[in-house]
Amino acid sequence: MPANNTHTCRESGMKHVQMKQLQRIRVALLLLSLEKIVLLLPLFALTFSCCDAAALKLHTNHADAGRGLTRRELLHRMAVRSKARAARLLSGRAASARVDPGAYTDGIPDTEYLVHLGIGTPPQPVQLILDTGSNLVWAQCRPCPVCFGQGLPYLDPSSSSTFGVLPCSSPMCGNLAWSSCGKQNWGNQTCVYVYAYADGSITTGHLDVDTFTFAAADGSTGQASVPDLAFGCGLFNNGIFTSNETGIAGFGRGALSLPSQLKVDNFSHCFTSIAGSESSTVLLGLPANLYSNAGGAVQSTPLVQSVSSLHAYYLSLKGITVDSTRLPVPESAFALKQDGTGGTIIDSGTAMTLLPQDVYKLVQDAFVAQVALPVDNATSALLSQLCFSVPRGEEPDVPKLVFHFDGATLDLPRENYMFEFEDAAGSFTCLAINAGDDRTIIGNYQQQNLHVLYDLVGNMLSFVPAQCNKL
Repeated sequence: MPANNTHTCRESGMKHVQMKQLQRIRVALLLLSLEKIVLLLPLFALTFSCCDAAALKLHTNHADAGRGLTRRELLHRMAVRSKARAARLLSGRAASARVDPGAYTDGIPDTEYLVHLGIGTPPQPVQLILDTGSNLVWAQCRPCPVCFGQGLPYLDPSSSSTFGVLPCSSPMCGNLAWSSCGKQNWGNQTCVYVYAYADGSITTGHLDVDTFTFAAADGSTGQASVPDLAFGCGLFNNGIFTSNETGIAGFGRGALSLPSQLKVDNFSHCFTSIAGSESSTVLLGLPANLYSNAGGAVQSTPLVQSVSSLHAYYLSLKGITVDSTRLPVPESAFALKQDGTGGTIIDSGTAMTLLPQDVYKLVQDAFVAQVALPVDNATSALLSQLCFSVPRGEEPDVPKLVFHFDGATLDLPRENYMFEFEDAAGSFTCLAINAGDDRTIIGNYQQQNLHVLYDLVGNMLSFVPAQCNKL
């Protein structure tokens, strides 16, 4: 979901909005420097230890799971969130530019998957947005003078025996793009952070450390605790959030992300169907038998290094095939440019794949030409998707859809790119891919029941078909 404030999306020229955001940041920093706020957080002796790269497990649920939404509603929400997410993802563009998320104003949150873990001793539960496009891990903390509502209690640092405040001289504080020192009577200088997003959302608080508790990755009922992980204790948080999440877990490439702090060589996720209610799995550190029950051959493609972003994960997409025809798209249409524009990102926080306008038009035209069904213009316009009218009770043939990467081929199963639903208006099958800006974003709908592994040492991304509900 979020983007670090040093890398935001396309320039909008909305200077008055930029000024408001800067004013909010100044106010937040001023408030955090007030002694009466700082004194509410206890200061403990700090020991920052290195953790071993043991395999850790996180359970994650889709934000729409168990809400009783119809399949038409699910598809609509996917489309809206994908457009909003594209406006927030990282790129090498103007740092203070704001992007209007458009249809996001209908109140649908920019939230896909929530990971569940505990912070503190004893562990206090948090539900953090899984975000491979940002770095900072943060949660809302008491006393929370300015916070959004959440279902769980605010994290209470005073109730944790292992909580510690980081000084602004710490290396972790130096990894923040915006930070300052909160002065206290006893002479310590607390690291105060500000983390802003392209849509105007913002979190401000102290950068602290505490013990994080995860599920054991070996399938046992035990838990694994890791001490001294840095996280943002958010006291002033404002933006487009819901009562489901309590903060964000950054899984990007930067030093503050969860994988980086855990010093794991890799992490992986396996998303179950968004139409179901079964939880998905995130693994930090690779168990030896990870792919032993895979449903096919493991394929790997290099992760592309971006000079403008240490957050998002870029891939080298070479082309797209619809049925048996390779579309006439030059590789340059998917390439990451020197100025940080373009490129192909794989992202946990984008619902459906977004393609550059010209590329999407070719895909759309190919499906219209090859699907022997009428396009339902009313449904297509309403959902902003290409939708075909289907005779009730039938599952018509659709062309195959294949993405060609450097060294790997993603041959998508039908359920990973077509979305079927039936209601009073009729029966429909819709292409769950949409047009975006100049970037290609591989969304999580296309990653369903794929075990996707990010090899951070080998700088590779691997994937294999899997029964994600069995991990």
